[in-house]
Amino acid sequence: MNKYRTHNCGELTKKNTSKDIILSGWVNKKRDHGNLLFIDLRDNYGVTQCVIDKSNKHFIKLEKIQLESVIKILGKVVERDKDTINLELKTGEIEVVIDTFEILGHCKELPMPIFTDQEYAEEIRLKYRFLDLRRKKIHENIILRSQVISFIRKEMNELGFLEFQTPILTSSSPEGARDFLVPSRLNPGKFYALPQAPQQFKQLIMVSGFDKYFQIAPCFRDEDARADRSPGEFYQLDLEMSFVEQEDVFNVVEKLMINLFKKFSSKKILSNKFPRIPYKEAMLKYGTDKPDLRNPLLIYDLTNVFTREDVKFDIFKKLVKSGSKVRAIVTKNTKDKPRSFFDNIDKWAKSEGGSGLAYFTIENQNEVSAKGPVGKFFSKQSLEEIMKITGAKIGDSIFFACGKIKDVEKISSLAREKIAHDLNLIDKNSFAFCWIVDYPMFEIDDDNKIKFSHNPFSMPQGDIEKIDFKNPLNIKAYQYDIVCNGIELSSGAIRNHRPELMYKLFSLAGYDKNQVDEKFSGMINALSYGAPPHGGIAPGVDRILMLLADEKNIREVTMFPMNQNAQDLMMNAPSEVSENQLKELNLSLKKRK
Repeated sequence: MNKYRTHNCGELTKKNTSKDIILSGWVNKKRDHGNLLFIDLRDNYGVTQCVIDKSNKHFIKLEKIQLESVIKILGKVVERDKDTINLELKTGEIEVVIDTFEILGHCKELPMPIFTDQEYAEEIRLKYRFLDLRRKKIHENIILRSQVISFIRKEMNELGFLEFQTPILTSSSPEGARDFLVPSRLNPGKFYALPQAPQQFKQLIMVSGFDKYFQIAPCFRDEDARADRSPGEFYQLDLEMSFVEQEDVFNVVEKLMINLFKKFSSKKILSNKFPRIPYKEAMLKYGTDKPDLRNPLLIYDLTNVFTREDVKFDIFKKLVKSGSKVRAIVTKNTKDKPRSFFDNIDKWAKSEGGSGLAYFTIENQNEVSAKGPVGKFFSKQSLEEIMKITGAKIGDSIFFACGKIKDVEKISSLAREKIAHDLNLIDKNSFAFCWIVDYPMFEIDDDNKIKFSHNPFSMPQGDIEKIDFKNPLNIKAYQYDIVCNGIELSSGAIRNHRPELMYKLFSLAGYDKNQVDEKFSGMINALSYGAPPHGGIAPGVDRILMLLADEKNIREVTMFPMNQNAQDLMMNAPSEVSENQLKELNLSLKKRK
């Protein structure tokens, strides 16, 4: 018999009544009732209430014990009185009468409470992460993480995928973020890079003749932290398939996501066949390529309305003449909303860096008219055109934004979220997945140069022999994102497996053949030896867990996260290294002035 326990703290029931047992765990709570001392003993599996009488010689020692000390108790299981049963605990129908106990691990004074899930300062939580992880909610999140990853592996195996591990020490490649570099001792002056993703390796696996690959892959990017992005490292379900088209990838991922989210959440999935939304349509209707489809509000283009002679809203008209665009959002049946509702949204838009949101409400006294600060600038005919474009009815309100295309898309997207939140329009008990497709292969950067908009290894759409290379901004790619509830879970693509086509596409983005050969020598060389058509995707494990655990910050589903400055406060990383270590690596540090 194990000397520390006969049972764990989550399994004793009435069936164990009158049995002598041994439990070990952490002292979660103490309640002193004078003649009786109640101790909630906690381990990974649950909590068991234990009780000791004042007449027991161990009473005083247990009474003084520090919370979170680790103890072993020997005692007898008894049924609780009916009025003391705790249905919230699996062990809530019994308690253990303590006979003897032993302290296995003393606990110092706690820097933070463990028995509550109240918010606590990030610095304390991360410095004492081993204590933070004892707290019920985050402990359950990390257990959920393990269960989700195990489920994914099982599903992928059943779908015929083989799990392989790709290198961690590799070469630097321009994939959009800064690399973490690792100096080579054996090759002075040269560096490895930690992989931003196993992109090139998983394509090489397909070239190697394997048909379906997956991996729960660690990825490393020297990026700033966000609520949905850890600084430094994250994990993704990396997968790749040979002899597939875009729809084949979609079918695999949709099946996996539906099974996964149904298994680990009681929320409903709004559509088992995820909508396919072209990128251009997404930017118009939602102002973003990460739309939350739980939000019923849409964005409409009203730019042409402001070229009409009978529209006298001169501020917008002048902007439109100079190339600006007008976007509008309709809110249904808001005629009775107080003026403060509209003014607060206008004020909010200004706080977001915009020029505000114009608005009016459509009325019909004797004829169609508009009530609101800018309503007088619109004729009956112009209002009727607006109603036709947007589907607005009498009693609906319309918010307007005007500006350069990127600016107006950004503010209208944020306004769509803000208005829906204020009107309580979002069904928080659901998951709304979609695919964003038909991404442009190229875009113009701030220096007016052509660059890849997404993944440079993607296959362009259409007849390869008839691609219009003279107009690269018109080239669409077989690139796609999967989005859920406004969170991008992953990007993917059908890959470009033809070297000559790759050279041509890279040349449009300013890379010559020698640069491509130097940066992607392994890939280009491999593709020259008979490469199959292939494609894949890599959903982020951390973001999937955020959705399943209903958390707003990725820190809550990560076991040992860094802080916002990419520091591990618990292990004091990054840290300084010794002169001897630097000497071995042929490195010297330049002191900052």
